[in-house]
Amino acid sequence: MTQTETIAPIGELKAQGKRLREKLRGTGVDLSHAQSLELVAHQHGVRDWNTLRAMAGNRMHLRVGDRVKGTYLGQTFTAEIRGLTVLGDGAHRRITLQFDAPVDVVTFDSFSSFRQRVSGEVGWDGRSTRRTSNGEPQLVVRPI
Repeated sequence: MTQTETIAPIGELKAQGKRLREKLRGTGVDLSHAQSLELVAHQHGVRDWNTLRAMAGNRMHLRVGDRVKGTYLGQTFTAEIRGLTVLGDGAHRRITLQFDAPVDVVTFDSFSSFRQRVSGEVGWDGRSTRRTSNGEPQLVVRPI
């Protein structure tokens, strides 16, 4: 079975099916769109299109310039993605965020430490594997 991290977004998978169908039609093989999507699923090592679509649909697709919201060290934010890099085997991405308003990352009452640009690693679910002392992810991002 294929790794979830390397599966293209659903739109690209459908485009692959369309290109495959058109190419085969040029050689005299006539397929329905559904049949071509099933072939794309088999090429990705899964049993059928529904399985591939579910695998691709469970991943968050982010791009530089996208607007996101979430939490950083327990504080809520809205931000723009300024940098995004796939790391290692593709299971995680390094993300750089520019917050709309500075976020105070200190919960102690007698002083503050504001951040407006931060970087962190997130998985395809938009959550960092690193945790705060209370067990929450350090960074959580969601598209707006």
